[in-house]
Amino acid sequence: MEWLVIPLREDLRLHSAASDHEGAPTWSIQDPVNNRFYQIGWVEFECLLRWGDPESTPASIAEDIAATTPLAVDEGQVEDFGKFLEAHNLLRHPFANMNKLTAQANAPGWNHWRWWLHHYLFIRIPLIHPERWLRSALPYVMPLVSPLGITLLLVGSLLGIVLVARQWDVFANSVIDSISPSGALGFALALIISKTLHEMGHALVSTYYRVRVAHMGVALVVLWPMLYTDTSESWKLHSARQRLRISAAGITVEMALAGLATLAWALLGDGALRQAMLYLATTGWVLSLALNVSPFMRFDGYYILQDWLDFPNLHERAGAVARTWLRRTVLGWELPDPEPLSTLQRRALIAFALMTWVYRLVVFLGIAVAVYLMFFKLLGIFLFLVELVWFVIRPITSELSVWWERRGEVMPQRRKLLGFILMGLIGITLIPWSFDVHAPAVAYAQRQQVVYSPFPARLASVHPAGKVKAGEVLARFESPDLVARGVGVAAVAASLERRLAGLGADEEGKGQQAATSQRLQEQLAEAHSIQDEVGRLQITAEFEGIWRDVDATLLPGTWVGAKYPLGIVTDTREWIANVYVEQSQLMRIEVGSKAMFYPGNSLAAVAATVTDIDTSRVVKLSHMLLESQHGGPIPTQTSGDRQQGSPTTALFRVRLTLDKPLETERETIGHATLTGTRISLLWEGVKQGLAVLIRESGF
Repeated sequence: MEWLVIPLREDLRLHSAASDHEGAPTWSIQDPVNNRFYQIGWVEFECLLRWGDPESTPASIAEDIAATTPLAVDEGQVEDFGKFLEAHNLLRHPFANMNKLTAQANAPGWNHWRWWLHHYLFIRIPLIHPERWLRSALPYVMPLVSPLGITLLLVGSLLGIVLVARQWDVFANSVIDSISPSGALGFALALIISKTLHEMGHALVSTYYRVRVAHMGVALVVLWPMLYTDTSESWKLHSARQRLRISAAGITVEMALAGLATLAWALLGDGALRQAMLYLATTGWVLSLALNVSPFMRFDGYYILQDWLDFPNLHERAGAVARTWLRRTVLGWELPDPEPLSTLQRRALIAFALMTWVYRLVVFLGIAVAVYLMFFKLLGIFLFLVELVWFVIRPITSELSVWWERRGEVMPQRRKLLGFILMGLIGITLIPWSFDVHAPAVAYAQRQQVVYSPFPARLASVHPAGKVKAGEVLARFESPDLVARGVGVAAVAASLERRLAGLGADEEGKGQQAATSQRLQEQLAEAHSIQDEVGRLQITAEFEGIWRDVDATLLPGTWVGAKYPLGIVTDTREWIANVYVEQSQLMRIEVGSKAMFYPGNSLAAVAATVTDIDTSRVVKLSHMLLESQHGGPIPTQTSGDRQQGSPTTALFRVRLTLDKPLETERETIGHATLTGTRISLLWEGVKQGLAVLIRESGF
């Protein structure tokens, strides 16, 4: 084949590398143009030694290696290595390939839309070449990584964690209070400082091990700026432990900064400096533990795991093993493993690859949605589709294309089995299924009577807590002002009656008689009104139940306001529950449907029936136990002086009637499971997709 006689590029460099995890020697090919390193094994090294002979063929190279070394090499391995060299442009290109290279060199630059279409997902912008000042700064940093410095950092961080744990409520509330426009600016500045020191950690440790840091700059990941440090030459190091230290340096610095900021926050008093430490501590802990530690993306966690296991190209090798396993399992192909592995290694790599695929699917879908929301609608839809096609659909279609091209290798029995499975999956999506609707709920006695004073009055007596009968007096009040008004009105009425009786029958007496009679009627009406008000001062039970929640501090003679509850009477024989269902689930519930109410965290459920469904969304929750600010499951927000919160999402109230009473006497928070109407998964997906399309189609 023609490419076998093409010599290697003269600018390439070959470095000896550390032995692999099985003890076999390895080397790395450095491409100084792209600043990339390609690790090769003993077989590939022997091929390179024989690559310069223009009369060589794959067969002759394999025969010579087998004759002069203990390696057993076949012609196919040599051909595969040649294809690898050609694919990565490590060979001198003959004149026939110059047109291809010229086209690549003349490809549109950053000022052309095609360049942005291919590169907007990930762009690196080198900013500085830091070698000189890194070497200058290294002596000043070395004391921090001495045994004494590391000990002080660990002790300070642990002390800060302990002190914050003792006042965790204050710390958590401070973080919540910082969620504001000014707080967002503070978090952004803290993020810049934290990530700058993070990259400095990588760069300084690399410099310590004499690894050249080619450049540092900003990487745009889906147009989101992130700092980066080029430490690709760390593959020159023979020690995997040294590479591990370079990989872990960034997280180590960031967590040390977060630990010291946590200690400073615990020791400082209120003020701007303490708030700044809060920003540094929060961004350091959250981003280091939630983002950088993940080994499923190419962040620090991946390189740390790769160097710790001394297993280069972990993602690619795990993916190749998982794809081979998938083809063997699903299609029944007799395929060898991409590389010799033990059973334990193979299973671990397959599990890691599957978790990586699922993790990336979720992340990429989230990024696609975020990209759509970040830009105006038309551009957002376009970038959403690019993200979806490039990261989600393209890998799937690439694998399925391999399956389709080699479909003839699938055994007929396996083909029939796969057909039945596919038909079964389609049938599952078409069959109407009954899915339960789960939602937070609160149950309470159906009949309740909360006792208030009818108006500000003085308490005369109150019934002790316990069972009461209908009509039994619960509380008596006194109103001296009302009594005084009654006495005054009675005196005026008596005076008017006497005056009316003493008037004569002459013309003057008749004229005064009409006016006096009118005034007397007014006084009698007022006396009747006062008598009604006095009657309201005695409150009786409207039904038989339990009188509870009586304030023990209310003694006779205490003045009580009109809004102060004295107690509550509940009839615990009949219970209802309010369930708060999301709008998307409301159409699946009907009046008369069966339901189950689970009080608290109990597994013992109480059967119930749907009796009412509201037609308008809930503006504010009537049960504060459900509000997130009081520890409830429903996210709410308050505005102004309102004490009751409004749900942040559209919720509708569904009322249940419990089949039997609860054992408690008080309202109980829990969750409800409602039997939903039968739906087809396929039809529901089509409806949801059309609904989203219609909703987002307006520009």
